[in-house]
Amino acid sequence: MTLPLRIGITLGDPSGIGPEVCALALADPALRDACLPIVFGDGPLFARTCARLGVPDRLSRVHVTAHHPIRDIHTPSLVQVGALDLSSEAIPGHPSDAGGLVQFAWLERAVDALVLGELDALCTAPISKERIHRHRPDFQGHTEYLAARFGLGQDRVLMLLAGPTLRVAIHTRHLAIADVPGALSIDGIGRDLDLLSAEVQRFSRPGRATPRIAVLALNPHAGEGGLFGDEEGRVISPAIERARARGLDVHGPFAADGFFAREVRAPQFDAVLAMFHDQGLIPLKMAHFDDGVNVTVGLPKPRASPDHGVAYDIAGKGLARAQSMKAALRYLIQRLA
Repeated sequence: MTLPLRIGITLGDPSGIGPEVCALALADPALRDACLPIVFGDGPLFARTCARLGVPDRLSRVHVTAHHPIRDIHTPSLVQVGALDLSSEAIPGHPSDAGGLVQFAWLERAVDALVLGELDALCTAPISKERIHRHRPDFQGHTEYLAARFGLGQDRVLMLLAGPTLRVAIHTRHLAIADVPGALSIDGIGRDLDLLSAEVQRFSRPGRATPRIAVLALNPHAGEGGLFGDEEGRVISPAIERARARGLDVHGPFAADGFFAREVRAPQFDAVLAMFHDQGLIPLKMAHFDDGVNVTVGLPKPRASPDHGVAYDIAGKGLARAQSMKAALRYLIQRLA
């Protein structure tokens, strides 16, 4: 008998839309039937959220102990993490210090289970890096935290945003724009291309043995022959040449301003490697805000999340949409198939 895929789910910021998109996604019977969801969060918060949205709460409540470990959970469940009373602290749209503590505690407990092999994959609802950072000054985000927990260097994982048309990975992640040029390296771009090619292999168009990947330039007009910067000739092009010598189907560097307009109209590539965060994520979210998925590439266990943030402005108003959360769960289910 094939065992169900055990997917851990974190509720994210309790004052954001994370609990809402989790409740809405888990109300979908097709997703519940395709995996065994194990939610890490707060039972009363989840129950209040389901009641407010008018969706069923079908999760059993579990308090994990040494005698009842997560690997013994065999029904859709919510693992109660912590005993903090969130009734006055989890007000939609009003983040709190307590919320910063618990959203990290939920993530930490879920990653404990992932690292121990008690979960097959992890799906994370949006967090507030600012709120967590107040208590954990070393915290940068999901990607960096997961890499550290698995004992990987930050250059051994890759942030990929994937939608039905565009798949865009980011060479430098959460980094000030002023620091981006100095963070580019031939070896680093090469490692990212290796990771990206392996991850999107299953999405390659028919007839392609190797995914076709585009690499974006850093500077306007791809540097215009060195007039606007030399990173293209000094770093990016050599990285592309080395990747092609290893057998990867890599092209570029392309000027970013015109690339996405062409690619959305007539897709030619299976994935894109952008040089910095907003260069890749702005066009990706314009095309796939509702159905994009954030994937951490390079981990021993897959992790995905919605491509949006905590959305305090619409939290609790019944406006949150769960398409991206559902897409993240479907991505993991397909990834593990």
